[in-house]
Amino acid sequence: MEASSTQRSSGRNLANVPEEGRVSPKDVPQSPSPQATASSVSTASGATSTKQTTRKTASVRTLGRSSSDQLAAASSSSSTVKRATSSSSSAQGVGASGKSSRSAAAQKAVATPASPKQVLCPTLPHDKNAQPAPSTIMYWSRAPVWGSVPTRTMRAHTATLVDTTVWIFGGCDDRDSSKDVYCFDTETMQWTHPDVVGDIPPPCRAHTATLCDRKLIIFGGGLGSTYYDAVYVFDTTLRRWTRPNILAGPRPAARRAHSAVYYKGKVWIFGGGTGLTALNDVWTLDVAGGAGTQNKPMQWKEIQTTGKRPGPRGYHTANLVGNIMVVIGGSDGKESFTDVWCLNLDTLVWSLVKPQIPSYKRLAHTSTQVGSYIFIMGGHNASEYVSELLMFNLVSLQYEPRLVLGRPPSPRGYHATVLADSRLFVFGGFNGQTAFDDVHILELAAGAYLPQVTSFTMEAL
Repeated sequence: MEASSTQRSSGRNLANVPEEGRVSPKDVPQSPSPQATASSVSTASGATSTKQTTRKTASVRTLGRSSSDQLAAASSSSSTVKRATSSSSSAQGVGASGKSSRSAAAQKAVATPASPKQVLCPTLPHDKNAQPAPSTIMYWSRAPVWGSVPTRTMRAHTATLVDTTVWIFGGCDDRDSSKDVYCFDTETMQWTHPDVVGDIPPPCRAHTATLCDRKLIIFGGGLGSTYYDAVYVFDTTLRRWTRPNILAGPRPAARRAHSAVYYKGKVWIFGGGTGLTALNDVWTLDVAGGAGTQNKPMQWKEIQTTGKRPGPRGYHTANLVGNIMVVIGGSDGKESFTDVWCLNLDTLVWSLVKPQIPSYKRLAHTSTQVGSYIFIMGGHNASEYVSELLMFNLVSLQYEPRLVLGRPPSPRGYHATVLADSRLFVFGGFNGQTAFDDVHILELAAGAYLPQVTSFTMEAL
């Protein structure tokens, strides 16, 4: 037991923290070697490489700086990380395998930094791509997207739902266009690429985007061996970026792979990695009442918690359930975790949820609250990337099996998910070798009532 949550960092060298990679001797994923890829943090923006990343035993990669990050500057400019077949290839048709072919001319066109590719008609699912299933069973399918589809893959990005629009920011890309903002309409399945103005942040990945009054509060992240501690605000109404005014004083270390939730006018930050070590500190950023101006600046504050607390970690997830921040999984660069932790944001007391049977190691996954459940999608299980959907019951605080049919997304981590209109949308991701730009949908079917369940009690808390 510890009486205080003063920042504690792992004493391990996090040249071993997981991020977009493979399996290590310690069973934690790692990025492809810089000898095999030009950059451990980027994928070809629309161009498909003819070379395949050579499979070999990878060392553990990290919440912190990896060897591939340190050598990125010395590596060659061509990347062998393969881009997945675009989900937006409409004219050429998607077969039963979900893949479409491209001509050499099309590849060359996509490789050129041009305007977003226009897809006028969505590729509608064919019955040969869909297995029969009762209408009451949850069902996976690939979204029939169209419009100004992204010309880059998406991994370690963020997806934030505002009304019916998902705002995609960041991720990895060889042309550093990961600073681009894309929008996806969850009703029409249309992609748009809006023009934005203001103080645009640099390309980044593994950051957080927290919604507050129709504005996205972006914190941390990084690119290559660079880690950020900057805060940016994106107004989704004005489509304008700003750098908020923040009071001088203590502030969190630059980091990525952390988590964030919004509660009572504050953004709550937990964990992540600095490039040298994993973290388990808690900070708040006061953003209430339009803070960020010269007259009303934002303010950072380190939070002292009580009770036994989680070990240092990154690539975990955090969900706000009432006044409870629920933290699931993650890794410190040596181990991947199965544990579930709860922090009461009013009393500032940590508690560990009783061990799960069965237990699941997860990092680089997503967790989305759907009523009285958390849907945990994909990620890495310390041995391989998975496409499994886990349902964590917030009342019993146990996992529940649930039948799901259809064609799930291929195994991946570093993707993003949102819940909209009784559908779970999955955007992009990375499987250690291939980065994706596709969109998948989980129809809740008979579970469509779940998002309406708003009143329940977590038994053990």
